[in-house]
Amino acid sequence: MERRGLDAYGYVEREGSLGRVQGAFAPVVAAARGRIGEAYGQRLHSAYLHGSVPRGTARPGRSDLGLLLALHRECADEDRDTAEVLARGLDQDFAEIDGVGMLLHGKDTLLSERERYGLGWFLACLCTPLLGADLAEHLPRYRPDSLLARETNGDLATVLPRWRAGAQAASTPAEYRELSRDVSRHLVRTGFTLVMPRWGGWTGDLAESAEIFGRYYPERAAQMRAAAAVALDPAEDPAVLYTYLDDLGPWLADEYTARHGTKTPR
Repeated sequence: MERRGLDAYGYVEREGSLGRVQGAFAPVVAAARGRIGEAYGQRLHSAYLHGSVPRGTARPGRSDLGLLLALHRECADEDRDTAEVLARGLDQDFAEIDGVGMLLHGKDTLLSERERYGLGWFLACLCTPLLGADLAEHLPRYRPDSLLARETNGDLATVLPRWRAGAQAASTPAEYRELSRDVSRHLVRTGFTLVMPRWGGWTGDLAESAEIFGRYYPERAAQMRAAAAVALDPAEDPAVLYTYLDDLGPWLADEYTARHGTKTPR
């Protein structure tokens, strides 16, 4: 029977756990825990993992490490500087990961009504507790409905111009790799949440997301499968990036708006 990422009551289950972290990534997770606690001290409320590492699907040397830090107060420049140093240090010290994505927010923002279906959803369902008390205990449960679809990825049309500006400013293979990974991930996840209410479940796996999307949009299935592959193995060729920005991205933004509406401005 196909597993759809929901509990017995139809709510989205948290997708990762520390128990799923593969042995190759255990040292970097332990280092992240120690370094975060040391760097932020009493400023830190809690820290979380997200992405393929806590899902147990990460690939040594290819996957990045996703971290979310919740501070007791709203973030200052010094907090962001500390995060940048931490991310760079972990990336340099551990060949098992290819980059570190560090998100940093005050706990009041994460628990705010405005972020209930944004950062709140992200923390409650897509993040695995690493340090401190779990803020998810103060957040609601979520169903895979059109409201969740709209409020998670219903802003693609506003994101596309930023991606185009980034692509125009890029000039090195490393920059194109980073952009292609970020853009393709976002498009695959948006493609999945477009069809999520019809499918009636949740998955964070990009390959599965593309496959599920293709059942409802077979004419775009090959494009989405290719995007999922690039998300796992980023491309240095700018032509790949512009395919997303000029074709798949605009089509997906229009289709998303037509079916679910646009995300509430934040």
